[in-house]
Amino acid sequence: MPLIALVALVLALAIADSDFLTTRSLTAALRTAAPLIVLAAGATLVVLCGGIDLSIAALASLSTVLLALWLPDLGGLATPVVILAATAIGAVQGVAHVLLRIPSFIVTLGGMSILSAVALVVSGAGTVRVVDDTPVKWLELYVGGYVPMSAAVAIIVVAVIAVVLKVTPLQSWVSATGYSESAARLAGTPVDLVKIAAFCVSGACAGLAAVMLVSRQYSGGPTMADNLLLPAVAAIVVGGTAITGGHGSVWRSLAGALVVTLLRVGLPIVGVPSAYEQILYGVIIVVCVALTLDWSKVSIIK
Repeated sequence: MPLIALVALVLALAIADSDFLTTRSLTAALRTAAPLIVLAAGATLVVLCGGIDLSIAALASLSTVLLALWLPDLGGLATPVVILAATAIGAVQGVAHVLLRIPSFIVTLGGMSILSAVALVVSGAGTVRVVDDTPVKWLELYVGGYVPMSAAVAIIVVAVIAVVLKVTPLQSWVSATGYSESAARLAGTPVDLVKIAAFCVSGACAGLAAVMLVSRQYSGGPTMADNLLLPAVAAIVVGGTAITGGHGSVWRSLAGALVVTLLRVGLPIVGVPSAYEQILYGVIIVVCVALTLDWSKVSIIK
């Protein structure tokens, strides 16, 4: 279904705008999609484990601020340091979820609030300009003269996550944790470690998405990535990953992210005001969750 929706959207936009299939338009769409793909890929692992990470956008925003502040002193080292810092923040949230037995929704909702506040304090509630963007400028290059480097990196990230899951026991562990955590524990699955690892990957992806945003905007901001939370969740559920966990994949989220990006790009083309964008995301999330929900897990709806 995600692939069918993607092809249908491309055809519809090509009919609505004859210039849509030009190299310039497609390249712009891929550049826009890159941070969203990375964010959705990382958060997909948390969803597959039966949880959710609502802090990814706030963490990405904070990471843009940290990167902009650290670039003058650390140079090229700022990128891995920021990604490691974001990974550590993800790990802290995972540990809080596992050890304190607090639902991931609450942990990451609180984390979102804390991270947003820290970003405002650290940035002085303003944009942090990047004077020398040389260390992150490589993300603005093109592979083969056509494919944006940021899009290529996003696809590589998805491929690496997918391969690691495939060639290790992680895929079965993640699926088992998402399907039935109690059964997974009885089968010997290291459920707590799997959950913490999922949050680590989600944090790392948020940090990488921040690097992409800074390379494109030449600055960091305390709210720069905040508008990516709903699109990222929409990308996950549009891709067919069950919000109840256990079923889905990062490749599905890649397709979902492309669908969501085309919707964002396509609204102005068909004359729909951008103000309706959030309404569209809300409708998409509700409909897709209803279609992909594992009803065997939710006999009682609260």
